[in-house]
Amino acid sequence: MQNVLISACLLGVDCKYNGSNNKLDDEIINSLKEKYNLIPVCPEIMGGMSTPRNPVEIKDGKVFDYDGIEYTEEFEKGSIEVLKLANVFNATIAILKENSPSCGSNYIYDGSFNHQKIQGMGITARKLAKENIKLVSEENVKILL
Repeated sequence: MQNVLISACLLGVDCKYNGSNNKLDDEIINSLKEKYNLIPVCPEIMGGMSTPRNPVEIKDGKVFDYDGIEYTEEFEKGSIEVLKLANVFNATIAILKENSPSCGSNYIYDGSFNHQKIQGMGITARKLAKENIKLVSEENVKILL
């Protein structure tokens, strides 16, 4: 079976900034598990962030929380750790949480903390894409089934 990275929050791990998750429907998770070995990752936790934590957004290529504290270094570290796992497991696909400053593959929030989305990629998504890892958001995960 092919190894596939997946945002841990999509599997129900409570690693989201507010201490909750973004769990996919059990039917989708079970269908994915029938076809793939799922490797859960959370770049933010892997970069040293705590749960819960302040929400963060990307502004001018850097990561800040709404208090203006910068977390770019933690996000970069997490992206490196995720890429290491992709290499160890020879994963060529990553299922990532859309809109996330780490995992957004098509959209992220604009850095204003006003719930405005823009086209863009999170820090980890960008790093994985540069390594030719296919990015699939939870919004179109059914293409893998």
